[in-house]
Amino acid sequence: MERNIQNIKIELIQWLTTLDDKSVIQRLVELRNSQTEEWWNKISAREKTSIENGVKDANAGKLNSHSEARKIYEKWL
Repeated sequence: MERNIQNIKIELIQWLTTLDDKSVIQRLVELRNSQTEEWWNKISAREKTSIENGVKDANAGKLNSHSEARKIYEKWL
């Protein structure tokens, strides 16, 4: 019978807290990093451009208050 995934996670956490081998810890960090994709790499070029433009506008002080934004986008809310 397959062990419960939560129990396996707990066992791994317990094992990790006792680990002193730096090379094993480094390999685990590398594994974790290779498994984690940055959200920025998952979005389209159009979305990236839109975000970058928004940041530029914010840095230039071109911001609307929350209440103004609600008025502008009220029909979609």
